[in-house]
Amino acid sequence: MDRSYSPDASATSNPGAVNHGPIVTPFARALAILSAFTPVDRWLCNSDLSERAGIPASTVTRLTRTLLALGYLCCDSGKRRFRLGPSALALGYRAAADIEIHEAAHQRMHLFAERHRVHVHLCARNRLEVVVIDSCCTSTIPASLQPAIGTRLGLASSAAGWALLASLPDAERDYLLRSAALQPSRKWSEKWGHTGRRTSEAIGQIGQVREDGFCVALGQTGQPMTMVAAPVQLPGEAPLAVSCMGPSMLVGRARSERELGPALVRMAQEIQHSRALS
Repeated sequence: MDRSYSPDASATSNPGAVNHGPIVTPFARALAILSAFTPVDRWLCNSDLSERAGIPASTVTRLTRTLLALGYLCCDSGKRRFRLGPSALALGYRAAADIEIHEAAHQRMHLFAERHRVHVHLCARNRLEVVVIDSCCTSTIPASLQPAIGTRLGLASSAAGWALLASLPDAERDYLLRSAALQPSRKWSEKWGHTGRRTSEAIGQIGQVREDGFCVALGQTGQPMTMVAAPVQLPGEAPLAVSCMGPSMLVGRARSERELGPALVRMAQEIQHSRALS
């Protein structure tokens, strides 16, 4: 049996979870395959899945057969491509069914977007990536510049990722940063992930979150959007992050630090408080 793939301990959905034993490798690999799909890339072939999940092609072939049989994948046999099936979508809808947090966040995000003229998103961690789980657009910036729901960002290379890392215990945060440094660049997440950013910058930004409550990823060459993010810490649950984005010509460092960052912290606190009362 091929054991070249060793899922990292960050595969758990609960950052505070205790590792009570070895991970079941076939199960972790199946989840990695399901996690490879995005709103943009709805159809993927075996070679795509192998590259994105970091799993040998022969193993991917065996796993896709099983996932097909169980309804987690559907197949276009003519083109030998796969997409998520009803069983996988049902799991996603159940995970998104936390009505309280979405109700607490969405209306505030919408008001924030229009008041500050920026796009706003709510993010959660998935292993070494950050996934956008809700978003609100401002009418003053093209919607095409907004990461859609399901978009993935780098955990160690995006403002939302830094905000989430700052919410974790030091030992887990350091482990994830080391793991992210060894992770190969994913072409499909580079658009929003700022993959050129170094781990040293992540450490500095994590310190800023712990000091000021937010962090800033200024737009760079080829990445003309500035992102600002703050953590949402919910007792007993995995942390989330709220972030906003705007063109760097409109969202510079001064505005990010004086206006947007403090406003995001207030919104995060409001979301936390409303959830505590529910």
